[in-house]
Amino acid sequence: MEQVIQKLKDAEVGTVKIGEPLSQHTTWKIGGPADVLIEPGSVEGLIKAMAIINEEQVPFRAIGRGSNLLVSDEGIEGVVIKLGRGLDHLEINDDEITVGGGYPLIKLVTVISRQGLSGLEFAGGIPGSVGGAVFMNAGAHGADISKILKKTRVLYPDGRLEWIDADDMEFAYRTSRLQREEGICVEAVFKLQKGEKEDIVKHMQKNKDYRRETQPWSHPTCGSVFRNPLPNHAGALIEEAGLKGYRIGGAQISEMHANFIVNIEEAKAEDVLNLIKHAKETIKKSKGIDMETEVEMIGRKLKTP
Repeated sequence: MEQVIQKLKDAEVGTVKIGEPLSQHTTWKIGGPADVLIEPGSVEGLIKAMAIINEEQVPFRAIGRGSNLLVSDEGIEGVVIKLGRGLDHLEINDDEITVGGGYPLIKLVTVISRQGLSGLEFAGGIPGSVGGAVFMNAGAHGADISKILKKTRVLYPDGRLEWIDADDMEFAYRTSRLQREEGICVEAVFKLQKGEKEDIVKHMQKNKDYRRETQPWSHPTCGSVFRNPLPNHAGALIEEAGLKGYRIGGAQISEMHANFIVNIEEAKAEDVLNLIKHAKETIKKSKGIDMETEVEMIGRKLKTP
C-alpha cells in the first residue's frame, strides 16, 4: 500500500489519511481503520484517484456521510473514498439544481426550501449525502429521490464518467443500479417546483420535527436497519415481538423506534450483527416473515447475518 499512498499524495487528489478510524466517519460511530482514506478535493481529484486505484489494482469503497452503513471492527482493506468537501458544490438554475455527491442532504433540503423550491421536503431530517441518497434511492413520507432526479453523473470503477438519466437508474425501494455496478454518484440534477416559500419551509420543518419526535437520534444510529416487508412495517413487527430495548453488548434495539439500533455504550459491529441476527430469527419464528436489512455492511471479516 505504500506505493499507492505515495502515488495518491503525489497526484494531489485531496486529503490522504493512513489507518483512519472509520468510527469517525459513520453515524453509528462504529468501524475499524481504513488502510487509506482519501477525501477528493474535486471531481478531477476523484478521477485521478480512481486511475491510481485501477493501476495498482487495490480494492476501494466510496462513502458519503456514513449513514446507513455498518463497518467491520476490523476496518476496510484498500482505499476508502469519502465524498465531502470538494464535491459539495451547488448550482441553482430556476427550478433545477445541480449538486455535488458530497453535499449534506439535510443542508440541501434547508437551503432549497428557503429558496422557494419544492420537492425535497420529504428528506427533511434524513442524514447522509446527496450521493448516498441517489445510490440508495432514499425516501420518506411516500416520496423518494427517484421522483425528483433528472439525471446523475456517475464515476465507474473502470474510470468512465457518464451521465445517466433517471429513467435508466433502475430505481426501486431503497435501491438503484449503482449498487450493482459500484458506481459513484459525483453529482445529481434535480427537477423541483416553485412554490410559496413559507409553505415549503413549514412542510420541511414538519418532517424534521416528526423524525426528531419519533426516531432516536440522541444516540449514534444508522437510520432504519430493516426494509419494510410490505404491507408490514419492520418497526411494528419488531415491537410486536417484544424486542424494544433488547441489548447485546453496547448496542440496543431502540426503545423509541424498533427499526433503529442505537450505539449506547461503545458498541462494536459484532454487537449490531448479533442484534440483527436475533431480530431476524425471532420474526421468522413468530411471523414466518424473512426480514431483509436496509443497512449496508462492509469491511474485513464481516459476515452478513
